[in-house]
Amino acid sequence: MKRQYDMLVIGGGPGGALAAKTAADKGLSVCLVEKRPAIGVPVRCAEGIGKELLTDFIPPDPKWIATEIERAELVAPDDFSMLLEPKMAGSEVGYVLDRKVFDRELVWKAAEAGAETYVKARATAPIMRNGAVAGAVIEQHGKTYEVNAKITIAADGIESKFAKWAGIDTTVPLREIETCAQYLMTGIDIDAQMTSFYLGNEVAPAGYVWIFPKGKGLANVGIGIGGGKSGAGHRAKDYLDRFVARKFPNGKSIELIVGGVSVCKPLSCTVADNMLIVGDAARISDPITGGGIYNALYTGRLAAETAIAALEKGDTRKAALMPYDTTWRSSPMGKALERNYAVKEVFVGLSDEKLNAIVHSISKINLEEFSTLTLITELIKANPSLLLELKHLKAFL
Repeated sequence: MKRQYDMLVIGGGPGGALAAKTAADKGLSVCLVEKRPAIGVPVRCAEGIGKELLTDFIPPDPKWIATEIERAELVAPDDFSMLLEPKMAGSEVGYVLDRKVFDRELVWKAAEAGAETYVKARATAPIMRNGAVAGAVIEQHGKTYEVNAKITIAADGIESKFAKWAGIDTTVPLREIETCAQYLMTGIDIDAQMTSFYLGNEVAPAGYVWIFPKGKGLANVGIGIGGGKSGAGHRAKDYLDRFVARKFPNGKSIELIVGGVSVCKPLSCTVADNMLIVGDAARISDPITGGGIYNALYTGRLAAETAIAALEKGDTRKAALMPYDTTWRSSPMGKALERNYAVKEVFVGLSDEKLNAIVHSISKINLEEFSTLTLITELIKANPSLLLELKHLKAFL
């Protein structure tokens, strides 16, 4: 590990890996550090992503695609099921990945492009000079290194501490953290090409249960509930265990992971002098689904491109890096985050009766494509009684 690089990337997830590869491809000296001893583990992710969203960044490869999804199912609290076929489901169908392999593939590509990569290497503090980030203190194998960098990219996920240490307010209110648990289950009776989403305050308060197939009889079965709904005897795993006992009494759990995902608004600003913040560290996971693979890839690449341009001009101050922040906010992804946050704020407060009414109403709507925007518009047309609950969304229609 050298003491000086053009770019230091903290975090070896999809956002960090793509940022490192993009910069290394342009000839920058890049150091990527990952605090865990292996890339891609533990897998705290349902592992789903839309086909078109993924192929914008990397050609699909069977070695890290667990299965292709063709349909999606939305299940109301009263167990009424609405099926979304491919034409209608849009980005809700795609791939379920093997993140252990996928993440390693991205880091390998970064390394092949010339980035130096280090695992079990933890950033413990930023190096600050004149109030600006100038690199990080890295601990690895009992040794401490001061790694200087012209640009630092914070891609250290939901548990991000680096940006906070550098003076950015990264606080997420408890009610805006989804607390999650997921089993990898085998021996279960599922449609191997259909994702399922279960709604309801008894099933998953302020959240949902998901089933993401990874092969015949194999699936990620998980849950996210609102952080404010969690407590002794009614934590995410408690709800998940009850769901599994009812739905898959003979299934076998071969992995358990727990964690959290932010469903808040993004950070008010995702750049600082000499630093850019990407992916979950920037709080840009989808407020409705919690999904963040695409968002991490998009912001990781964009951050690197912005950094490259800034370095070429010799100016890496906050103002010079602001095009990153303004670009992603004005992108379709940024606009979707803003809209979906407003949708989330409405839906987490709905009763099971209202959720039942919504799913039943959706099933009667002839949508050419399923999207949040068209869904809300058509819901109000089909069920005017929901207008009061959905009035806060009028600005997005």
